Amino acid sequence: MTREARRAPEVRVRWFGLWDSYFVICYLVTTGLVFTSAVPQTARLIAIGALTLIVPWYAGIGRPLMLRHESDRRSGVFAGGLFVLFGLATAVDLTSAFALFAIVPMLMMSLAARPAVVAAVLGNLLPVTMLWLQGGATAPLMLFVLLASLLGIALSVLLGLWIKRVVRQNREHAELIEELRRNREQVARLSHQAGISAERERLAREIHDTLAQSLTSIISLVQAAEAEVEGAPAVARKHLALVGRMATESLAEARAFVADRTPASLQESSLAQALRRQADGLAAQTGLLARFAVEGDECPLPMAVNVVLLRAAQEAGTNVRKHADARAVDLVLRYGEGQVGLRVTDDGKGFDASEAERGAAEAGADGGGSGDEDSGFGLRGMAARVAEIGGVMSVVSGRGAGTAVEVKVPLDGAAGRPAGPSAPRSETAGRLTEAADGGGGG
Repeated sequence: MTREARRAPEVRVRWFGLWDSYFVICYLVTTGLVFTSAVPQTARLIAIGALTLIVPWYAGIGRPLMLRHESDRRSGVFAGGLFVLFGLATAVDLTSAFALFAIVPMLMMSLAARPAVVAAVLGNLLPVTMLWLQGGATAPLMLFVLLASLLGIALSVLLGLWIKRVVRQNREHAELIEELRRNREQVARLSHQAGISAERERLAREIHDTLAQSLTSIISLVQAAEAEVEGAPAVARKHLALVGRMATESLAEARAFVADRTPASLQESSLAQALRRQADGLAAQTGLLARFAVEGDECPLPMAVNVVLLRAAQEAGTNVRKHADARAVDLVLRYGEGQVGLRVTDDGKGFDASEAERGAAEAGADGGGSGDEDSGFGLRGMAARVAEIGGVMSVVSGRGAGTAVEVKVPLDGAAGRPAGPSAPRSETAGRLTEAADGGGGG
């Protein structure tokens, strides 16, 4: 429960304390006037006793009804008791009529509007009725009491309407506070669920781009080593050495991932060095001719940009290895005016690029159309990563025409940085030595 919801009843009780104080003052003033009146002592004691009994009657029955804003059978019982006690006190001592200043608000706050007005009118007519029944009163006195009763009726109606309005507004405020509490709880619940969903999506992308891809490569290398262990032990040992290296790198990635740190491959090297190692690893794992180049003048990049570009290269390399059936792949890191880009191209069998673009845009199936079990986190996950930092990703491919994946990320505060492409600096990371183990799309 919110703080406002907990405070609402406390505020209402504290506000009602003003009415309690008012009723106490009315009781003390009225009993004081009765105590000094000229009626016999027995009559004074009866009047004071009747007025005093109103106090527990109000505290035990009337006050809880007023606090809960309820009007039911108990309200009628409370009003009837008030009339009996007030009528008894007024019958023995007319001075008790001053209690009307407390009786009328009690009636207004415990009864519905129409019954409350009728009860207030009858209460104000009670003193003049008692005076008339007792007889012996002079005409001027009767006229004075009648006029006072009429004035009391007018004031009672106005006071009653004001009290009802205040009570209604307090009830509306309480309902508004309760509705606000429910809305806040709903917003907090939805925000919590959205946060959980976003975190799950982030974790899924991280696991897919790091551990899942590494485990897939390790499985492929172990299978290749098993096939060569008898006929070509040297090749098998080479594959096992790659398995060990990839397992070590994967362990470092997992530790960085759990600790929410910078990826291990970027902790002590630049993005270009990490991408070059990525190309080397792809060549070593698959025998592809993997080339890496840097265009433009290198400059420090925000870590978020480095991570996204590295993950994009990893995802594109995985797609080449698993689906492209390619012989060569090129990774080009471009530094331009106000932006940085990464382009990964292969000469594989390609795929339907329009389907890939539609899948990434609609966050549906994997844009590569590979149909593997990771399709939910392939190009769609890459596009989501790029969009988070304000970049754009494009996929160009065709059946039998290879695939090109390009990521462009704008850089803030890039003014004044040396720009302009320079001649590409390329290096050959490896050559085709064995059949690639997959097909379809970088």
